[in-house]
Amino acid sequence: MGRLVKEGRPYGWGRLHAAFQVLEGLAVGRTALGLPPELKKTTNTPRNNVELLLPKAGLHLLLARERGGSHAEAAAVVFGDIARLVAPERMSRDNLNPQEITEFRQGHAHQIGLYREKWGALVP
Repeated sequence: MGRLVKEGRPYGWGRLHAAFQVLEGLAVGRTALGLPPELKKTTNTPRNNVELLLPKAGLHLLLARERGGSHAEAAAVVFGDIARLVAPERMSRDNLNPQEITEFRQGHAHQIGLYREKWGALVP
């Protein structure tokens, strides 16, 4: 699989996308954000994608919190993660190059893995 890159913008953007994906899944029970077409769209223009997902995140938080129990607890953590994963720097509107796409996917997989370790079957 190549080297694991734990630093860098594309890796962080992958982690951020994973948080949006999990929050949507906690809210509505399913999500398409992890499917290849959606991931490709994200790597094409990371900032544009985040601008589309941020307004939905508040509603997804509300819906997941209203579900109560483990969904509500997990949603609070993931929503906080979204805030922490938005780096305090400018996000690119440019398409990612092949190396950056690899780093994005590694970050995405890593974050999904962390959530699955923590919440198992709740993670879509």
